[in-house]
Amino acid sequence: MTFSIVARCARTGRLGVAGATSSIAFGGRCPYGRSGLGVAVTQNRTDPTIGPRALDHLAQGLDAGAALAATMAETVHPEWRQAAVMDAAGRIASYNGARCSGLHAEARCDTAVALGNILADVGVPAAMIRGFEATEGALEDRLIAALRAGLAAGGEVKPLRSAAMITVGTDPFPDSNLRIDSADDPIGALAALWRQWRVMAPICRLWAYDPGAA
Repeated sequence: MTFSIVARCARTGRLGVAGATSSIAFGGRCPYGRSGLGVAVTQNRTDPTIGPRALDHLAQGLDAGAALAATMAETVHPEWRQAAVMDAAGRIASYNGARCSGLHAEARCDTAVALGNILADVGVPAAMIRGFEATEGALEDRLIAALRAGLAAGGEVKPLRSAAMITVGTDPFPDSNLRIDSADDPIGALAALWRQWRVMAPICRLWAYDPGAA
């Protein structure tokens, strides 16, 4: 019961993944990112090992398509799963199992793919892509805009409870790794958390590289 997006900023090369769902703790089970490699999301009767294994395959030199194919070939009950991967070059791969739940769909542009299951409207992923493409600014702002657009287009059939976002760039740790585990308005709470984090992020980065100068 989830809708999500993986995307690349064409200007900076940064990668990100964001999503929301009606169950709790989306951030602990679904989105994954690894600097210099790529981002992934796994959902629908979620197998939390899919994302890390896909990133491991990217680390072995596979592109997004080959990495996701290898991951799903070794996945238990793949017919229940829905997943997407983007590699550092921006190549996109997605998977929708034969038993993916309810109304499910995906949409793409050159720099992003959005997908969802148990949707209230089949047009939700396409609305997310339009929201992402129509928004300027930081990758995080664009990802949150995509989530808002998906919700405005109908979202999923149940009220949302959790949302999360991960972005990666050139540092060996995420640029942003934010999650709302249980809230009445998880996308709004995620946006508020991002506004706080965008102020702190440069300071926390300096702590890692030059703590005496922070």
